[in-house]
Formats: sequence, structure tokens, C-alpha cells
Amino acid sequence: MINQLFKFTVKYLPAITAIITFLPLPAKAATFLVNERTDLAGNDEVDWLSLGKVFNPVSPDFSAFLPNSFSTISQDGLGLDINIAPTNNPQVTPPFVFQTLPPPGIRTNFAQGDFILFGGIDPTGFIPLPPGTPDPGTLGNGGPFSISFDQPVFGAGTQIAVDVSNLEVETFIDAFDNVNNLLGSFSVLSTSSLALDNSAVFLGIRSDTPNISRLVFSSSAPQYGLAINKLSIIAIPEPTYTLAILAFGVSGAILKRRQRLDNSTTSK
Repeated sequence: MINQLFKFTVKYLPAITAIITFLPLPAKAATFLVNERTDLAGNDEVDWLSLGKVFNPVSPDFSAFLPNSFSTISQDGLGLDINIAPTNNPQVTPPFVFQTLPPPGIRTNFAQGDFILFGGIDPTGFIPLPPGTPDPGTLGNGGPFSISFDQPVFGAGTQIAVDVSNLEVETFIDAFDNVNNLLGSFSVLSTSSLALDNSAVFLGIRSDTPNISRLVFSSSAPQYGLAINKLSIIAIPEPTYTLAILAFGVSGAILKRRQRLDNSTTSK
């Protein structure tokens, strides 16, 4: 009875495996807006501290500025290309990373200690302001920020803010596949602050297949600096292919088992 079961499995499993392997992906994948980092359930991330350049407003080092286009690697080794559209304002600095901290650090409405990728700002924005000081509305570079992945992902997202606290702003996320087809576009309204209270909105997108090759973050007020904290990513194999790999593994194990049984029978 056991031998018959093994023979049946060995006979039909390769065909099942082939069907799974070449099963076509859905013609049109569904994409969804995600407003909470925990709901995105990412398994990889990019913390901008990993770029190795952090701007210190107390002791400015202009070598900490970033180019508008650069590459980095996620915590688990996924390659990313980041492009921040240059501004037309010659007074605005290049992009940079800073840590959000109480004065004399830079206050934001991200969590205290977060490392922020920022599009750039007029140099007067570098002057740390004491608590209670109204936001001066300093002009900056509002992007858009484009993030491309070396391998398509299921989704990604980040908290996002615009460097002006007296204006309700709409922030956008757009997802594209590897041939630049728009997969989904979403937006949320928010108002930034200098409260260091982690109230910056999370803006993420996920798909039911790993077809997201590029994300673009932008806002309705591009004259003010755009800022994002760490990027959470859902970067896992497509379930169809995972099943195929599993099927091949099971097939190999069964074949080895069958060989042992045949050898045992022959030796008797």
C-alpha cells in the first residue's frame, strides 16, 4: 500500500509541479492603500542612517549632502535606486538625511530619533527654533521621490511629511510595474507639525502579486520640503513559485525514499 502511494506521488507530482510553475499570474493584480506600518507587515526595510551621511544642524558639514540620484541596499540585500527630482530654486540645498531631535536638533512630527530622508531646504531652515516657535514656512524641495527596486516587491511604505505646519497638504503614492504601467495611485490629507509626536502619516501600497518595481512619493505643495522616514518593504517570493520550489523538494525526497525501498527489496 505504501509503495503504491509512493509510486502514485512520484508519477504525478512532476506534472503537478509543472502546472504550478507555469501557472500564469493574474491578468490584473489588485493594489491596496495601507495607512499603518503594522498593517503593511513588511519583512525588509531601509533605514536612511545606513547611507552613512547624517546632516548635523549644529555643526553643518556640507559633505553630508546627497546627490539627487543614488543607490542603496535594504537590510536584507535588496537593491534600490532613489531619485529625488531637483528643485528649480537655487537657494535650496541638495537632499540630506537628518535625525529628528529636540532643539538644538531638528524638530518634526516623526518619532524622536528617526532618521529622515529630506528633499532639501532653504539654508535659513537650518536654524534650530525653540519650542513654541511658529513654523516659518521655509521653502524647500518637495520632490517627487522615486524609489525603484532591483526585484519587484509586493509592497512598501513609509511615514511622510511636508515641511510646513500651517497648511493641510495632500501626499501621494504611485506604484508602477517594470514596464512603467501605473498599478495604483492613492493619497491622504495631513498637517505636519514640530511636535516630535510620531504623528506623520504612513503612506503605503501593497499588491496581491510581486509586481511593484517603482514607487513615487509626492505632495500637493512641492514648494515645501518632502520628508520620509524608514521604508518598510514586503519582499518575498511569489507564492506560486514558492509552491513550485516546495513541490520539487518533496519530489526529490520521495524519489530518494523510493530508491531506498527498491534497494531494500532487491537485496532481499
